[in-house]
Amino acid sequence: MSTLHTSITKDDILDPETYERERAERRAKLREIKRDRRVEVGPSATFYFENYDTMLHQIHEMLRIEKGGDAQLADELEAYNPLLPQGRDLVATLMFEIDDEVRRNRFLRQLTNVETTCYLQIGDEKIIARAETEVSRTKDDGKTSAIHFLHFDMSDAQADLFKAGNVPVAIGIGHENYSHSAGLSGAVRSALAGDLS
Repeated sequence: MSTLHTSITKDDILDPETYERERAERRAKLREIKRDRRVEVGPSATFYFENYDTMLHQIHEMLRIEKGGDAQLADELEAYNPLLPQGRDLVATLMFEIDDEVRRNRFLRQLTNVETTCYLQIGDEKIIARAETEVSRTKDDGKTSAIHFLHFDMSDAQADLFKAGNVPVAIGIGHENYSHSAGLSGAVRSALAGDLS
């Protein structure tokens, strides 16, 4: 598996029988990859940083569950390819994880447009997230989604600073009702540096 690919094509997809045979081994490898690609921020939010490996797995799993063949594959490639880093960005799925449905509903209603307040801080420089625009993640009634897809676009200098490892790096949410940040460990930074060319 490689983190250097910037797109997934039909040629990358295994036939269903081969994927089923390899699934357990692939899932074990992916658990290792994901371990250093997740950052908890505050009590209820987790950023999962995506790459070729995580998205390839997601597509295979969707095909396995829905069994939609080539028509579904085209849709999955269209949906998931935009979530691959392109060499000068990090891509994260932000999830608000609250098991209790009543509490989760109340919580999400307090986070209107939270995606516009997410940031990556590299030293003194703050990069505001760019949210996916295909679907509005905040409803007309103000309730936000429990899942957001975010890009953190970097300049060449910012990417070099991130990879050098000489300044602190943090990920955060600056919403008035949820203001938390977390520093990135050395292991996470090392894993994510592979997404930057």
